[in-house]
Amino acid sequence: MSEKIIILDFGSQFTQLIGRRIRELNVYCEIVPFNRFTGKEDNLKGVILSGSPFSVKDPNSPVPDLSTVKGKIPILAICYGAQWIAQNFGGEVFSTGSREYGRAILEVKEAGSPLLSKIPDSSQVWMSHGDTITKLPGNATVLASTEDVENAAYRIVGEDTFGVQFHPEVYHTAQGARILENFVINICHCKGDWTPDSFIESSVKQLKEKISGDRVILGLSGGVDSSVAAVLLNRAIGKNLFCIFVDNGLLRKNEFASVLESYRDMGLNVRGVDASSIFLDALKGIADPEKKRKAIGKVFIDVFDSEAHKIENVKWLAQGTIYPDVIESVSVNGPSATIKSHHNVGGLPDYMKLSVVEPLKALFKDEVRRVGKALGIKDELLSRHPFPGPGLGIRVLGEVSQEKLNILKEADHLFINSLKESNLYNSVWQAAAILLPVRSVGVMGDERTYEYTLVLRAVTSTDGMTADWVHLPYEFLSKVSSEIINKVKGINRVVYDISSKPPATIEWE
Repeated sequence: MSEKIIILDFGSQFTQLIGRRIRELNVYCEIVPFNRFTGKEDNLKGVILSGSPFSVKDPNSPVPDLSTVKGKIPILAICYGAQWIAQNFGGEVFSTGSREYGRAILEVKEAGSPLLSKIPDSSQVWMSHGDTITKLPGNATVLASTEDVENAAYRIVGEDTFGVQFHPEVYHTAQGARILENFVINICHCKGDWTPDSFIESSVKQLKEKISGDRVILGLSGGVDSSVAAVLLNRAIGKNLFCIFVDNGLLRKNEFASVLESYRDMGLNVRGVDASSIFLDALKGIADPEKKRKAIGKVFIDVFDSEAHKIENVKWLAQGTIYPDVIESVSVNGPSATIKSHHNVGGLPDYMKLSVVEPLKALFKDEVRRVGKALGIKDELLSRHPFPGPGLGIRVLGEVSQEKLNILKEADHLFINSLKESNLYNSVWQAAAILLPVRSVGVMGDERTYEYTLVLRAVTSTDGMTADWVHLPYEFLSKVSSEIINKVKGINRVVYDISSKPPATIEWE
């Protein structure tokens, strides 16, 4: 059992970032809604309290139960967490009515503190809060201050309980990684031995024990997550894994045949199923994106169930669910607002009668790739951009038709190949071509045209939770735009999307 750090989530936009920073130290951590924390988790080495959009003065603000851990195991309270501990254990918090947001200079007051070990006397930190601690609990001491925040970092004397009113997890805090390392390694005494190899070893052992000779089916998508899940399961249970790769007609150009062949080269027991016409029929007359997702999901389950029934004595369904899917499906204050339906999270129809196994559900996207590399999967597959479960069905905006799919597949093929030929593909996290339900007037030769508009989208991200648009060279955009308009009949206008997430999303639907 790996050593564990628990991060209590109070709804901060930075909570996942805390988790990522801890994982970078090769220490396993889990993000848990504050109201689901028991303090009785196995091998718990420390607890981190996240920030929050709430004020501690708000009567509806989150209230954690720390009775099982405070004073017994190390606690690092960040921003809201630091203010909550101060207010609830004898200190005072003042609500300024305006947010302190941005860079500040942290001045260390107690150089001997284990939390601030090897931190320069002055360094930049990132503030983002509306409340401030005006008085510490009687048994607390100041560790560091900024010009405007006297109690920027503190410790409860006699305990390994620390609070900081800045955000050590963001890159703008120059020594943030060191502060988190001091807490996790030096104060919590974690060994830092949670590596891809150790994950594979423990996962294979657990999968063997859990599945114990039963047969498992897995729906492959051609993406990184399902591929890594398949190879990991194959290592654990071998011939008892049956993979099904469904062609829904919404994959990229030539993708079904090429990916199916690569899976066979990896030694996987995989069967390909061409169900493209069934999916296209189900999408007729549907323009709403959420209805399209649900229609695609329903047909996939029907097709998958039909194929699964051809394999006898199947007990398990494996899925490539990863940690961001799990986190997005669990909210601090009940069910999350639905941004989109996750194709991996949410359960199965009762008639499938299968138990679910999700070997990657503890991993972030970049960790999945590292595990895949340790499993010997080729870089060509591991470096593939993320691709949505509903495929091009949500990149043809509005109603999907075969004609529109053919147009989009050709344009997308040109865009992705151009990125690869220009050595830009690996510097982009995800690239997409989106066909708009908008026609505009154009001129080709001596004729006027009235054809579709295509959007090109390219973003950088780490795990898809936030994303920035990529500043692709103008020369590249000019070249690929001309190539698409000249070679793809049906498109006479190309635009480039320069919006980031948030407020936009990566996909348009």
